[in-house]
Amino acid sequence: MTEDLMTIRQMCEAFDVTARTLRFYESKELLAPIRQGQKRLFTKKDRARLTLILRGKKFGFSLEEIRQLLEMYHMQDQQATQLKTTYELAQKRLAQLIAQREELDQVIQDLQDQIAWGYELMRSKNISIKSSDE
Repeated sequence: MTEDLMTIRQMCEAFDVTARTLRFYESKELLAPIRQGQKRLFTKKDRARLTLILRGKKFGFSLEEIRQLLEMYHMQDQQATQLKTTYELAQKRLAQLIAQREELDQVIQDLQDQIAWGYELMRSKNISIKSSDE
């Protein structure tokens, strides 16, 4: 086997994913390993694509969005469409994440306020309180 090819086991170890994950991505046409009977051999291109897939998943992109972005690589415009679309999707995702963080910050503050209120109420009624450390 050449150094350019990796087995499914090697891919799993290198990318900390399961064989099932790799087969799933293959079934979704995100990866296209070389097939030798039941054996799958992954090329440098597959490794690059998997890196992008995992990064896209980390950022919250759907597999369909990732697939569409990967397919744009083959357009004959020096990846201009791919880059522009990726940029636009990333901007949209960033705005969603910021909004989620703001909502989460507010929920955390509300819960802290409620806990403080409950603590003071129990203290005023001489109700013993276990700390979360116990």
